[in-house]
Amino acid sequence: MTLFRTGGEHSKVIRDRLEDALARIRDPAGEGARVYLTLYPETARAEADAADRRFRDGTTLGPLDGAIVSIKDLFDVAGEATRAGSKTLEDAAPASADAPVVQRLRTAGAIIVGKTNMSEFAFTGVGANPHYGTPRNPADRERVPGGSSSGAAVAVADRLCEIAIGTDTGGSTRIPAALCGVVGFKPSKYRVPTRGAFPLSQTLDSVGPIAATVEDCATADAVMAAEGPWLLDPVELRGLRFGVPQGLPLLDLDQTVERKFAASVAELDRAGARLSDVSLPLFDAMAKVNSVATIATVEAFQLHRERLVERGDEVDPFIRTRIEMGSKVSAADYRKMLSERSALARAMDLALTEYDALVLPATPIVAPTMEDVSTPEGFKPRNRLLLRNTEFANFFDLCAISLPMPGDGLPAGLMLFARRGEDRRLLRMAAAVEQLLREGN
Repeated sequence: MTLFRTGGEHSKVIRDRLEDALARIRDPAGEGARVYLTLYPETARAEADAADRRFRDGTTLGPLDGAIVSIKDLFDVAGEATRAGSKTLEDAAPASADAPVVQRLRTAGAIIVGKTNMSEFAFTGVGANPHYGTPRNPADRERVPGGSSSGAAVAVADRLCEIAIGTDTGGSTRIPAALCGVVGFKPSKYRVPTRGAFPLSQTLDSVGPIAATVEDCATADAVMAAEGPWLLDPVELRGLRFGVPQGLPLLDLDQTVERKFAASVAELDRAGARLSDVSLPLFDAMAKVNSVATIATVEAFQLHRERLVERGDEVDPFIRTRIEMGSKVSAADYRKMLSERSALARAMDLALTEYDALVLPATPIVAPTMEDVSTPEGFKPRNRLLLRNTEFANFFDLCAISLPMPGDGLPAGLMLFARRGEDRRLLRMAAAVEQLLREGN
């Protein structure tokens, strides 16, 4: 049971939980130094003491009151430069105010313990960062954590915080969650403001949580979306219509992902869900739109063009090469891409009226080793695979979640897609699936 819930006994004082987390962060044998690029121990202690006083007085700011939360390095905090995982932004002008999501978290009583590491400019699914060090995967420290919210997922898995706030442009909450064995949620883009978060793609960026449970993700999501608290009651799985996309989403699965996905789908079938194979040519249409470069790549090039000219030698070469691909798309072709994307998103929304959710593996592969991605020849195909399934949700403007799949071997994620705006229903379905998979493990 999550300790920061307001119902029931206050089983451990918040300040003690914070000190436990800070001790793990500072453990020289742990990942804290690579996970956190900035720590706020003194302000966090003051916030924890204030939350403890509220609990003793019988008051609360809501279900997130007293939660120990981290934020990705790309969120504005007043008085600080926003680095976005890059040395080139360390000397940027300090932010004049907290990002709206940071303000909302603080107002809800969340204790922000620090800023977490990330892929530079949020632009890989691998999660490596040559400037500040790469947080190591909790399941195998020789493997990458996934990105771009790399430090966020490791922080949750290693109990260096209770909830981590990341961003998701092509899978950046769901990929690291899947590879590290935790839950990652991508909301419908419009629900949570991205202002005050250093952009990768103005079209595709979204802000979402990573946590140990669906319930914790739902709690943080409601706060960031400025929605009232709500009861996450799992839906009845029997009779739900789950589509299993065939073709591309199921290609090139490694043995661990293939085995865990088959077992998870079998559990859903035994629970009475109505599973059906579905062919979605829209996935191929998306690939055609992105054939020269993705929308995110084009928009990243527009944003970073001058920076690459002036300080390109200071940027991770894998990131720089990806951004430069955006130069191949003209302004007219970019506008055409956006128009085609909008039409395809409408078509996907219509197609999904036949299903409660789509079910597919979050990533086709488990976490690669650090050595696997140390060269361009190793990095490029693995980064492409890690992003392949998750980026569908961003392109088609859906909400999505990744849940840990049970079984032996390295972590892998089961992903659910639902229509834009059906976030709460998706979270209720995810809570039911989470419960099913844990009971069947």
